[in-house]
Amino acid sequence: MSTLEEQIEIGAPADATWEHLHRVVDYPRFVDGVLHAHARGSHRAHLDVAVDGGHREFDAYFTDLGRGRVMTWQTVDGPPLRGAIALRPLGAGRTRVQVRIEYEPAAVAEVFGGGHGFAQASAIERTVRSDLEQFKQLVEDEQR
Repeated sequence: MSTLEEQIEIGAPADATWEHLHRVVDYPRFVDGVLHAHARGSHRAHLDVAVDGGHREFDAYFTDLGRGRVMTWQTVDGPPLRGAIALRPLGAGRTRVQVRIEYEPAAVAEVFGGGHGFAQASAIERTVRSDLEQFKQLVEDEQR
């Protein structure tokens, strides 16, 4: 199992940032490759993801922990992925978003294609950084 950790500071209060994390229908706006997403109840999301010229659908299960500050998630019927997103208030109108993702490299390569080893880890890291930047832009734009 491989682990990736990233973080970013967002110019918005933690409550507003937390609310955005729960807007599943907005995931295509900031998660690379997600074509369509919708909630299935309060703790499940259905995702349609672009994969190597086609698409694949799978569900993810979410759990809220830490009184609105930590969300854990894991895929239910797709590639074995899981992670956590933690929000840390940094004062008035600033929040640190910390992301931790755990994945099985061989399973990710089988489902999504791409390189193996260092090339795959680098691609996943770039994607997560880009997703965080897009999430930051979405949240901050709506705060203005």
